[in-house]
Amino acid sequence: MVTNTAQNATTTLNIGMLGAARIGYFGLIQPAKSLPHIKVHAIAARDPERARQYAKKHGIAVVHETYEALLDDPAIDAIYNPLPNALHCQWTIRALDAGKHVLCEKPIASNADEVRQMTAAAHRNQRVLMEAFHYRYHPLAERMCERVKALGRIEHIDIGMCFPLPMLNDIRFNYALGGGATMDVGAYTCNIARLLASASDDPALKVLPRVVRAEAKLLRENVDRAMRVEFEWGNGTTGFIENSLLSRRLFRISAKVRGSKGELYVLNPVAPQIYHQLKTTIDGKTTREKVSGAASYTGQLKRFAERIASGETQSDLSDALENMTFIDSIYRAAGMPLRGAQSD
Repeated sequence: MVTNTAQNATTTLNIGMLGAARIGYFGLIQPAKSLPHIKVHAIAARDPERARQYAKKHGIAVVHETYEALLDDPAIDAIYNPLPNALHCQWTIRALDAGKHVLCEKPIASNADEVRQMTAAAHRNQRVLMEAFHYRYHPLAERMCERVKALGRIEHIDIGMCFPLPMLNDIRFNYALGGGATMDVGAYTCNIARLLASASDDPALKVLPRVVRAEAKLLRENVDRAMRVEFEWGNGTTGFIENSLLSRRLFRISAKVRGSKGELYVLNPVAPQIYHQLKTTIDGKTTREKVSGAASYTGQLKRFAERIASGETQSDLSDALENMTFIDSIYRAAGMPLRGAQSD
């Protein structure tokens, strides 16, 4: 078990999982199998029987009857929080106050105000809090940023993530649980747009852009099934984001950047271990490449453990705050309420 000081490289990191979400297999259970010093020690779910079935299927030794009991378990060093968006803030803060480090699924909160509350909790408890944007931990993310620098002055950024989710009762379509396309796939598109912009040498692109226009397609009141967003930076660079869980655009997961010297196109920057392609055209010459590396979820979990082992006490959550602020500004521009009761 990890102590309050820096973790020894050979010390086992015991992680407890809140809820029995499907993403837990990809975000925690599968990558932990390839990281020998990380153990999925326990799980708790709203339905204890579901937790027991999940634990049996995935070989988790301990099942707690309640979330509170999981957080009180002294054998647990860290918590993985894949609960619905609306529960991220509450249970992450409770985990931090219980002395646990937290890896929280994206988006980290329902709105920017909640991120500030979570940051304060992480700092006062001197625990690591990390948002689970797994794509950033695949070597493709670094390579995309390297290639952006070769494009000259950045003129336009276009990011899209669209796929059909015909299950209309899915929690991603539930406003009370922090649902909406912009909260789900939009968390990725906002993050990728910001990452690629900040990779430029232009300091004007290292700040949040201004949302010019946001047009939502609604499934039901306050729940966007799709969102198209136009934005711009102070230097004249423009951007476009396309988010969809149910629209005419059936499938798109890509990023495009146009600069004064050429263009960058990336197919599937979100889960590159499945398949991806990176194409760059500079001064009329086109190159295509694929970037090898461990699965993004493995890199993410490894980095989480490394941050704990380093003895980190003041997590930098500025990126999480900026991303959530960007999402908030999109909802405001679309004339929609923010997610989360505190910011309606």
